[in-house]
Amino acid sequence: METLSNLESFVRSAESASFSAAARRLALTPAAVSRNVAQLERNLGVRLFQRSTRGLKLTEAGERFLASVGTGLDSIQGAIAEVTAKAGQPAGVLKLSAAPGFGRDFLIPLMPAFVQRYPAVMPDWHLDNRQVDLIADGFDAAVGGGIDLTPGVVARELARIHVVAVATPEYMRGRRWPQRPADLADCDGVVMRSTTTGRVRQRVMRNAAGQEELAEQRPRITMTDPDAVCQAVKMGMGVALLAVPSVLKELESGELVRLLPDWHTDAGPISLYFASQKLLPAKTRAFIDFVTAHFREQRLAERFLSSAPQS
Repeated sequence: METLSNLESFVRSAESASFSAAARRLALTPAAVSRNVAQLERNLGVRLFQRSTRGLKLTEAGERFLASVGTGLDSIQGAIAEVTAKAGQPAGVLKLSAAPGFGRDFLIPLMPAFVQRYPAVMPDWHLDNRQVDLIADGFDAAVGGGIDLTPGVVARELARIHVVAVATPEYMRGRRWPQRPADLADCDGVVMRSTTTGRVRQRVMRNAAGQEELAEQRPRITMTDPDAVCQAVKMGMGVALLAVPSVLKELESGELVRLLPDWHTDAGPISLYFASQKLLPAKTRAFIDFVTAHFREQRLAERFLSSAPQS
C-alpha cells in the first residue's frame, strides 16, 4: 500500500512539472519530494517522470497513473482539510498576491478586521504587477486578473473591470468635451506603455448599442504604472483610460470626471485565485470568504462597472 506522502508528492510534482514547486506547496524540501517519487516508482516498478534540466515530464505510464489517482487524492485531502478546519481555528502564514494599487485601496483596508477575527493567521502580502504562478510560487491566494489557470488552480470572479476615460474638471474647463472615442485625440493623452511589449497600449471602446471604436489618444506623457498615470491625471496633465477601481474614489468624490459616459472597454474579470477547493486549508478559506463577503456588502461588483452612477 502506497503512503499518502508518496502519492501526494507525485501528484503535486505532476501538476507543477517541478519537484521544487511541489515542495513549496507541500512544505517539504525538493529532496524529500524527489525521494518520495523515486520510492513510488520503485514500488510500482515503472518510471513515472522523464527528468531533465528543463523540468519534469510525465511518461505514458505516469499520465495513466495520474488520471487514476488524482481525483482520489483530492477526495482524501479534502476530507483531511475538512476535519482539520472544523477541529481548530485558521492559523499560519497566508501568502497573498495582488497589484499594488488594488491591494492598497481595496484589500489592505480589510486587514485590521481580518486579523482581529483570525489572530492566528499572519497575512504575507506581495504587492506587484507581475502575473504569479500560484502553485509554483507558493501562494495561498491571489487577487487580480488574467492569471493562468494552471492545473490545481481555480478562480472565483469578484467583479468585471471596465476601463473609462477620465480627467480633472479643471483640465476640461474651456475645452470641447469628446463625443466619441476618436475625439480623445484632441486632448493631451496620459497613456500607458506595456512593460512586456514596450508599445503604447491601445484600447477599443464599446457603447451600449454595441458599436466599437478605437480610442485615439495623442500622447503627452507615457508611463508604465497605472497608479502613476492616475496621479498625472489628477495633476491636470490630460486624459487617461483607466480601470474604474483605479479611479473609483476620485470619481465618487468628483476629483475626476468621466468623459464619454456611454463608452467603455471591458478589461475582463478581477478574481480570487486559489488551489482546488477540496484542498483549501482553513486560513485560505477564511480569507476567501472574508473578501467575498466584503465585495458583496460594499457592492463593489456594481461600483466597478462603467454603468454605476457617480456622485
